[in-house]
Amino acid sequence: MFGSTPAEKTAAANTIETELEPHTKKAAGCAKENTRAAARTLDGWETASGLKKVTETWDQQVRMLMGRLTAEKASLRDASSLFVQNDVRTGDELRMLGTKSKLEGL
Repeated sequence: MFGSTPAEKTAAANTIETELEPHTKKAAGCAKENTRAAARTLDGWETASGLKKVTETWDQQVRMLMGRLTAEKASLRDASSLFVQNDVRTGDELRMLGTKSKLEGL
């Protein structure tokens, strides 16, 4: 037995889409803007160049995280769909076997 139903997979994908992705994007943007503001305030100091480097690294990490969330969301939706399709196909095949059985009528 699988650890979750298609409905649970769909719900998890929807949570990623409606909560995790937008909240992560918003939080990342706030952190980035605050770091940029600090770098502007400290312009001319070594700390400012360090903060600029941190901002670049932050951008890369956020892009990777957002990509991962998008991939996980797609995987959950694909898995949910595949399980349902597999169940329907298996049911159809079993029904076909039942109608073609050589044992029928014995």
